[in-house]
Amino acid sequence: MSESSGAATDEGAEPQAGQSERAPSTAVDQGLEDLLGFIRDSRGFDFTGYKRSTLGRRIRKRMDDVGTRDYADYRDLLEADAVEFRTLFNTILINVTSMFRDPEAWELLQREVVPELIADLGADDEIRVWSAGCSSGEEAYSLAIIFAEALGIEESLNRVKIYATDVDEEALRDARAGQYPEKSLESLAVELRDKYFEQHDNHYVFRPDLRRRVIFGRHDITRDAPISRLDLLVCRNALMYFNVEAQAQIVDRFHFALREGRYLFLGKAEMLLNDGERFEAVSIRQRVFRRRPGGSAAPYPSIPVKIRPGVGIEMQAATRTRQLRDLILDAAPGAAVALDGDGILVMINNEARSQFGLTAHDVGRPFQDLELSYRPTELRSLIDQAVHERRTLRVNGAERRIGTEIQYFDIVIQPIASGPGLPVATNITFTDVTLAMQLKAEVKRVREDLETAYEELQSTNEELETTNEELQSSIEELETTNEELQSTNEELETTNEELQSGNEELETMNDEMRLRTTDLDEARAFLEGVVSSIAAGVVVLSADMRAKSWNRGAVDLWGLRPDEVLGEHFFALDFGLPTDSLREIIQECVASGKRAGPVTIPAVNRIGRSINCSIICSPFDGHNGGVVLLMEDLANGEGS
Repeated sequence: MSESSGAATDEGAEPQAGQSERAPSTAVDQGLEDLLGFIRDSRGFDFTGYKRSTLGRRIRKRMDDVGTRDYADYRDLLEADAVEFRTLFNTILINVTSMFRDPEAWELLQREVVPELIADLGADDEIRVWSAGCSSGEEAYSLAIIFAEALGIEESLNRVKIYATDVDEEALRDARAGQYPEKSLESLAVELRDKYFEQHDNHYVFRPDLRRRVIFGRHDITRDAPISRLDLLVCRNALMYFNVEAQAQIVDRFHFALREGRYLFLGKAEMLLNDGERFEAVSIRQRVFRRRPGGSAAPYPSIPVKIRPGVGIEMQAATRTRQLRDLILDAAPGAAVALDGDGILVMINNEARSQFGLTAHDVGRPFQDLELSYRPTELRSLIDQAVHERRTLRVNGAERRIGTEIQYFDIVIQPIASGPGLPVATNITFTDVTLAMQLKAEVKRVREDLETAYEELQSTNEELETTNEELQSSIEELETTNEELQSTNEELETTNEELQSGNEELETMNDEMRLRTTDLDEARAFLEGVVSSIAAGVVVLSADMRAKSWNRGAVDLWGLRPDEVLGEHFFALDFGLPTDSLREIIQECVASGKRAGPVTIPAVNRIGRSINCSIICSPFDGHNGGVVLLMEDLANGEGS
């Protein structure tokens, strides 16, 4: 961690021999905690749930920018300069976002999630969306565009409501304005940009009618109550800045905020590793989850039976009871028939009619005349036996063939008596156990296979137990590694966003440097043009008397090209001017800081003609000790 380096020694002191160059982390951690407590108490920003590695790195970056060495000094700066708080918060709350950031994830949202969400709702139902950690608003406006494309602008204006929240007031001010430079909309297709943004000078402003459906507000997802009854909750690359405990609390709030079956959209570095019971993954790769249903609905309340008062209440009750009994017998799940004491069929329930092809016309016929009396098994003798013995008989697994299919029934023959005499009726029920028999046969076959494989399984059981222990140990190691990888992934994503933020700052500086370079090039060209246009020879010397400039007039006068003299010591140059004669006038000019001369020195020009050269020495402003020499042939000067 960056905040744990350099705190063991006094400020500005070097580590002593044998002393660790790395400070104890406890001292630095305590200094960081004290600073965070001060920020919480003085400004109401509670960073308790944030990862200490990220916080320390971002605060240390700001401390380096302002030149403070430890947390105590930086706290003194915060107390003295209220504006520094705003800069610190902007450094900690990294606002890296763009329209449709991570396009593949947004394409999945637009292609699968939003259409399914709309299909599950009624035509007039409101769609409630929350963008938590919206930064400067690009994400919220991306959501508005997706729903406008799916529903149409008019329907979207009537049904969609988007809540966009953040803890950074400065970012919220930018988001509310909805105004972005052209560079910020590079990731947005041109047709969508022209459809949903209006151009004003060098900026684009989100269209006002859809803007009214996006509600911005300050909200701390770790402390404030969540927005409820949501259909879609978007919180991308915000959870990764919090520690495990804070992430769990935030996910609890998100679970409460979402309706059952609705969607949670996270960032690419965030996962719900331990919430499989509450959220199911729609796309793990794109971090889209659906909230699982909660508890079962409450049972329906019982409705009391209403009985109309008046004459014939007892008769009505008896009739109603008989009708209910007949309905219950007819609706019984098993096939059933009933015979009177003479063996006449008196009742057939619905399942018996369906299973054995009986009809209402069979009621009143002797049971012995029906196929049912001997198929699936001989029932007549069993009925006689049950009646005379006055006990219930059971036949298990009676087989009945229908074409190539086989049915199996458990048959119960139950004599019904109304007194001490012989039974007055017989009830016969048929329970279809075909599936059970098939399963029993299958179980028997499987059991035989199991008995065959038992010895092999027994021999491998010990190996499996040993392997299971090894796997259990490996699972625990993998779970630990998975947590470490997840934490590392979040750290890498955080660092990536910091690098992206720094890259944007460097791009801005690069643009400024490019403009300044262009200005300098123009100024240099202008000055070179001015110097070249002077007919007299102009030579610029640096403080160490080296040639810095040699104009065209000097070339014409002495015959030396600029590439032959630039950077060379002036008094070492060999040309028609005796340079040693100029030492005195140059020293006088440098010492006084004023123009010296003119002096006239006999010289030989480039064509070998003797001339009288007039020389004026002027100080070179901005270069201490540098001078400018103006050289002119007096004969040419007089002639001009």
